[in-house]
Amino acid sequence: MKLEATVDGLMDGLRADLERLAAIPSISFPGFPAGPVEEAHDLLAGLLRDAGVPHVERLDLPDTAPVIYGEILPPTPEAPTVLLYGHYDVQPPGDEALWKSPPFEPTPVEGGLRARGIADDKSNVIAHLGMLRAYGGRPPVGIKIVIEGQEEYGSAFDDYPPSDPERFACDAMVIADLGNLRPGTPTLTTGLRGACEVVVEVRTLDEPRHSGEFGGAAPDALLVLLKALGTLHDVHGDVAVEGLRREEWDGTTYTEEEFRDLAGVRDGVPLIGSGSLGERLWSGPAITVIGLDAPSVEHAASAVVPYARAKLNLRFHPRQDPREARDRLVDHLRSLRPFGVPLTVTPGDTGPGYEAATGGPAYRAALAALKEGWGEDASYVATGGSIPLVNGLAKAAPGAEVLLFGAQDSMCNLHAPNERVLFSELRNTVVAMCAFVREYAAGHGTGADA
Repeated sequence: MKLEATVDGLMDGLRADLERLAAIPSISFPGFPAGPVEEAHDLLAGLLRDAGVPHVERLDLPDTAPVIYGEILPPTPEAPTVLLYGHYDVQPPGDEALWKSPPFEPTPVEGGLRARGIADDKSNVIAHLGMLRAYGGRPPVGIKIVIEGQEEYGSAFDDYPPSDPERFACDAMVIADLGNLRPGTPTLTTGLRGACEVVVEVRTLDEPRHSGEFGGAAPDALLVLLKALGTLHDVHGDVAVEGLRREEWDGTTYTEEEFRDLAGVRDGVPLIGSGSLGERLWSGPAITVIGLDAPSVEHAASAVVPYARAKLNLRFHPRQDPREARDRLVDHLRSLRPFGVPLTVTPGDTGPGYEAATGGPAYRAALAALKEGWGEDASYVATGGSIPLVNGLAKAAPGAEVLLFGAQDSMCNLHAPNERVLFSELRNTVVAMCAFVREYAAGHGTGADA
């Protein structure tokens, strides 16, 4: 109970700091001002110093928002070192008319606060801070802190850690850029699907031609493209591209009712695909058409369409080689000749998935810590999202265990209007982080109490 009482005594201050941080529109996308990003960086660097981190520095890379790096040396030579990761940048708010309150004015909601970035990822950064405060800046393990400022858009930092392995050397990492399957359900994420993008184009005519005079014989580029896209899935909605890895999912997943509510699926509209939701969302592939260039309905002319283009997003199994997955999709599309017409297929950005090893001492400590934080055994899930830096950190510290948990939950509306965080999830995450470093240190013979 001493740990919980300590954390409870810190919550008012943590909430105040979270509100200060969430009020800063730290958007690192092109076209947004750099000032708020710098402001968020400076605020966090100061909070870490005040929490007892003796070494806090700014890491600058080309065309990249500043990275906060901090370090606390291990209390004994035998103590392990834990790297804590988070990010202080946020997604743009999107259409502010869809928000119930201004996105950068933290606003109370039932049990929590609403603001852009308050869950993803500022709540998790504050949870790291809470653990450090609980131990008075002297945790029972060595600490390395990495808080980046351009995770949402991507940057040169994604590939930087392997070039500086000594800086990122550690025994375990807590990647706090996600959270629980649902509020109140402690969750460890063990896998991240990989992702790639592919553009497919069709040009059939020099220019549009009158559909009454030429339609029926002149090849319609949009029809060609739609026929090609229709081959990507079978009659059930499962991905039909050969060679994309799919396995049964044996972890925890959503109920269909939860998923329909989260996705906003309309009444009477079925889900697509077969198998469990975990298999469809995490251990199998997904292909989504994320963009389409063709005449708009509003401005459509009675003409055969000469050119059409689509952008596809492929998510693939965490253990599948990213180039192999990308090439399977590209080869499938290039092999098609809808109505005898060839396609132009251009592969784009490709990022690997990640599957964490389980069963080591840090994993066991995390299971115990999550149970202490939430009062029940942890579940494990994967995610279809990606955290680009994870693979870079894993390459820099190949022997480190990687743990993915945090204060978000799948119902927090991250990347959507009205994002929110619950105080109960933040509080329990701080308890779990404190318990984790205690349990992990004890496993190395260096236990301590908060």
